[in-house]
Amino acid sequence: MVGYSVILGIVGDIVRVKVSEEQNGGGAAPCLEDLAVVEAVDGSLSLAQVIGIKHDVVALQVFGGTRGISTDSTVRFLGHPMQAIYSGNILGRVFRGTGEPIDGGPDLSNDPKVTIGGPSVNPMRRILASKMIRTNVPMIDVFNCLVESQKIPIFSVSGEPFNQLLARIGIQADADVIVFGGMGLILPAR
Repeated sequence: MVGYSVILGIVGDIVRVKVSEEQNGGGAAPCLEDLAVVEAVDGSLSLAQVIGIKHDVVALQVFGGTRGISTDSTVRFLGHPMQAIYSGNILGRVFRGTGEPIDGGPDLSNDPKVTIGGPSVNPMRRILASKMIRTNVPMIDVFNCLVESQKIPIFSVSGEPFNQLLARIGIQADADVIVFGGMGLILPAR
């Protein structure tokens, strides 16, 4: 991986980097949606994604924000878009938003990965979901029937007992695998 050190500007969470063939050494140029790592002067690392390319200037969106990143920082392109681990070993695990396990379980780095955000599904060829999943939660089963491979949003405000509802769905639902995803959750200390 080649490091680029010519950061032209930082506006909000967007970093613009000059990418020249001299720095690249003849390697592959970054592509849209490729990932990059921005290393700040203090050594901290931030994950970013290519969101624009214009001639030899690449625009990156830094996922963790640009706080601490200066024009002296270094950018390394990873050469692939965002990927997720795809194997049976992920069942029962807890992950960070970037896909890294945070539960202290076994290493998953050798498991197969798939690219996130591939081509969209042709709606004319899609098989419509029709198998209802019974959750034994009346408000869901009656008013918002859940079918196989469907997502159901559950919104909560501070203080509401959403953990109990999620646990109830996980225990009672008539399904082989249930995947929970959350935003803004605070995990209990272990």
